[in-house]
Amino acid sequence: MKTNSENLNIVYEDNHLIVVNKRAGDIVQGDKTGDIPLSEIIKKYIKIKYNKPGNVFLGVVHRLDRPTSGLVVFAKTSKALKRLNKAFAEHKPSKTYWAIVKKPPEKEASTLVHYLKRNHKQNKSYANVKPVNDSKKGVLNYRIIKKLDNFHLLEIQLETGRHHQIRSQLSAIGSPIKGDLKYGAKRSNPDASICLHARYLELEHPVKKDLINFEADVPNDQLWQDCL
Repeated sequence: MKTNSENLNIVYEDNHLIVVNKRAGDIVQGDKTGDIPLSEIIKKYIKIKYNKPGNVFLGVVHRLDRPTSGLVVFAKTSKALKRLNKAFAEHKPSKTYWAIVKKPPEKEASTLVHYLKRNHKQNKSYANVKPVNDSKKGVLNYRIIKKLDNFHLLEIQLETGRHHQIRSQLSAIGSPIKGDLKYGAKRSNPDASICLHARYLELEHPVKKDLINFEADVPNDQLWQDCL
């Protein structure tokens, strides 16, 4: 799916950072598909809006999987990038996700601890209950916040940030995310998205040092709207 600046949903912007609500299907950074990534679209937006000559600096701080929607932070200065990279590496920002699942977890709320091993060839992570070679510990907290007719909405807070962590861990307990064929969903979503949304983010501003909070609107889809 290609994208352009008309589809850029900016949640927050100042001189140091820009936060966008990514659509499912958009890529954060360039890959082998050759589709235009959000990073390039934002650079173009900045260049035009501020009439900047030459190359525009933009740092990718973190990523969201292509079929996932929600909040993504980019740095507009090298100073902000360095400080944000450090904060994310130390898991200081608080990230809250919403996920829609068909089969709910057994408990209304719980902490999941797995040891995730990434398979690069498959671009997939496997969740193990005990450590295995080259595995990394993954911890998340979830709670069921809404029961729909055929689905359940989970709110998830990450304590660690591993490859496909939420997708892998929910699949491991028998509650794959709606549309996520890779991790056990029975069928795909029509738009190839998965029902995982980076809903809230709280972080310390890299320069001003005050705590800032962001919220991303859910996708304009009937099932997501029913979650509100």
